Amino acid sequence: MTAVYPSGVGPAGATVGSSRGSGAGSTGGQDRRYARWSRQDSSDIATDDEGVPARQLTPLERLNLDMCQDDRVVRELTVGRRIGFYKVRGEIGCGNFSHVKLGIHALTNDKVAIKILDKTKLDQKTQRLLSREISSMERLHHPNIIRLYEVVETLSRLHLVMEYAAGGELYTKISMEGKLSDIDSKIVFSQILSAVKHMHDNSIIHRDLKAENVFYTCSTCVKVGDFGFSTLSRRDETLNTFCGSPPYAAPELFRDEHYLGVFVDIWALGVMLFFMVTGTMPFRADTVAKLKRCILEGAYVLPSWVQEPCQRLIRGILQPQPSDRCSVEQMMGCEWLLPIDFPRAMEPFKLDPSYLAESTPSELEEDEAEVRAALEILGITLEHILNNQGKDCRSSVTGVYRILLHRAHKRRAVESMPVVTHVVGSSVSKKDRLKAYHSLRHTSKLCVIL
Repeated sequence: MTAVYPSGVGPAGATVGSSRGSGAGSTGGQDRRYARWSRQDSSDIATDDEGVPARQLTPLERLNLDMCQDDRVVRELTVGRRIGFYKVRGEIGCGNFSHVKLGIHALTNDKVAIKILDKTKLDQKTQRLLSREISSMERLHHPNIIRLYEVVETLSRLHLVMEYAAGGELYTKISMEGKLSDIDSKIVFSQILSAVKHMHDNSIIHRDLKAENVFYTCSTCVKVGDFGFSTLSRRDETLNTFCGSPPYAAPELFRDEHYLGVFVDIWALGVMLFFMVTGTMPFRADTVAKLKRCILEGAYVLPSWVQEPCQRLIRGILQPQPSDRCSVEQMMGCEWLLPIDFPRAMEPFKLDPSYLAESTPSELEEDEAEVRAALEILGITLEHILNNQGKDCRSSVTGVYRILLHRAHKRRAVESMPVVTHVVGSSVSKKDRLKAYHSLRHTSKLCVIL
């Protein structure tokens, strides 16, 4: 007989994989157990009453079965230790409206970051910010920007499943080890700068650039994340929502003016660069009111040991008048960054896997053919993909596709990564670099709407 297992909505509202079965429903005791499940879009698992060995279950079929039948998996779904296809592990970060946990995809075993939001606490303003965060991340295609894989919704929570950066925050690295060396500062800042240029070229303003939102994926690669305050805005369009972190806020935000988003992001880049090369913040105070006064006065002191080309760049960015600040293009061409080969934006890639089912193998790029083969191995067939059309990021099939595509992209990036042929030594000891950090009195851990 043919038993049909569920793959729509699992226990505790968990979303599971979608597929379509061709067999008719079975009769007998098992039917009653699964009577509450819809047979539509489910995976057939072939068995035989006459003793013929059942065919091997695909990983997708096995996972769907476990999510309905395995007591441990069902319990994990019930208590929130699993969300959709993701095993949820310990907390790795938190924000004003959310907290972030480590997740592991049950089919691919890839680690992910899961941003969890309580739907009962999402007012209209926060819902708009969330919608912008999703659309901003999907609009960008850059190797130094965190990717969004999937959005999983349950009765009480929304889960944004994103790329996991195992190396932690730039802020934490400097907090623990002190300022970056000159060569490390160039490598890190050039990646952030290239990512911001890509954002601005696509009319996206981040509005919360800071060291806490830059994440290491390895010792030499960083990615910009947390687009919770981002917005779509033309270069000449003024904004009036005052959001971000006070230590990184541009003077015009404190003047209660309408502002141009590009210049606010540029100012934050200057503050971040100062923090990277000195281990301290340019503007420090015990209260937001005092900090506001410091920023409006524009008074900061650059240590004499910061290289002169870097000092000129920082001064060019931290200009009180927005129009006087260096543009992103001017920063990329400055003397301090001359030795750097900047990362480039990627060719836009398809966020929905439907084209895989509509294309012949000869029409697919190497990465795409690799992803289609990997999906088939997991049990996600072309029929699953066709049935997935129009579900955008709120689909487990789309989530698997994006994870596998990113895996292929990362492998290509590693293969083409430039080799560092020499190391620039630093005459400043780690102990001395940490001394500089100890004077930091006001951090930017708190992200607020001013």
